[in-house]
Amino acid sequence: MPELPEVETMVRGIRPAMEGAKILEFVACPCEKKPISLKPSIKELSSRLQGVKVQAVERLAKRVLFKFNTGEIAVFEPRMTGLVLVADPPSQAHLRFEFRLIKNRKKSSVWIWDRRGLGTFQLYSAEDFEVALGGNVLGPDALLIAEDVFASRLKKTNREVKVALLDQKLVAGVGNLYASEILHEAKVHPQKTAAKLTKPQCKRIHAAMNRILLEAIAYEGSTLSDGTYRNALNKDGSYQNKHRVYAKGDETCLTCHKSTVIRIVQAQRSTFFCARCQKR
Repeated sequence: MPELPEVETMVRGIRPAMEGAKILEFVACPCEKKPISLKPSIKELSSRLQGVKVQAVERLAKRVLFKFNTGEIAVFEPRMTGLVLVADPPSQAHLRFEFRLIKNRKKSSVWIWDRRGLGTFQLYSAEDFEVALGGNVLGPDALLIAEDVFASRLKKTNREVKVALLDQKLVAGVGNLYASEILHEAKVHPQKTAAKLTKPQCKRIHAAMNRILLEAIAYEGSTLSDGTYRNALNKDGSYQNKHRVYAKGDETCLTCHKSTVIRIVQAQRSTFFCARCQKR
């Protein structure tokens, strides 16, 4: 879970507190749970980040970037259950790290929280960052990719279109939830071979991707039944109330009101669609 809209919401939530702030300390929180992946060690990170100024907080696909005046960049990848917060966390037991900050003579904190411990936090030099996460590793951002480029990339793969949308090298930021919603709005069957998509279908997918992702950001993301995703203020997102098919298997389709939403498994992930709205 957090996908592009959720990570963008996180970034917007912590940006006012972090940009322009000086890091007084970067510390590990007492946590007995499975540790998240951390590079370099907490001792080295604490040393390298102390006194550093945060120049920018940005999103890269489904990752949070912290850019510093030293030229280094820290990357937090939330994976399944990671969050960044400026308010009380969902639980104290799953707090991982704390940025202790000062800005305009006021002290504050930003926390990294992760229930399942699957997230990663890594500090890169500018050069290493480009090697690890540059244009050869990730595809164009889902909100920035041009329609013709998007169509060209889709048409080059013989994978099922739903599986292709999850490939971060093809287009970065779309995950399992939003892929189902995008294809439903575009009226494209998730098992259609991407290379066989027509020009109108590619156009509809691209338009649906932009509209749905932007709307989901406006609603501050989707908080699912497990309640894991929270915004930076530890509040629910509300885009889950707009979902048409995701996690609605065996329910009546909210679009046609005549067929039942079907659940299938693609690339070991659940896909939801309406066979009436999304004819193969």
